[in-house]
Amino acid sequence: MATKRDYYEILDVPRSASEDEIKKAYRTLAKKYHPDVSSEPNATEKFKEIQEAYEVLSDPVKRQNYDRYGHEDPTMGGMGGFGGFSGFGGFEDIFANIFGGGRRSDQPVRAKVKT
Repeated sequence: MATKRDYYEILDVPRSASEDEIKKAYRTLAKKYHPDVSSEPNATEKFKEIQEAYEVLSDPVKRQNYDRYGHEDPTMGGMGGFGGFSGFGGFEDIFANIFGGGRRSDQPVRAKVKT
């Protein structure tokens, strides 16, 4: 798997860049590498890379997570951390789903009442 380039490097801005600096850098690069305008052979790939960098750095939450975790952000899904298993409550739930029956760990235990 190819390693991704640093988003700040892609947009050619420092890590301390303001939102306006990021937006200005994005617009400049997007105009330069837009596939409809650019004659460079790798313009489409560069344009996609620029868009991805801007998508992350222009969103304060995504940017904070990127600054903290880099490209391995566990909150962005995938298999980083255990983000891909967020639908499960634990191993008990996995086994209950596989073998059937059992109770979910987040459901209360109910006593059986004899009548």
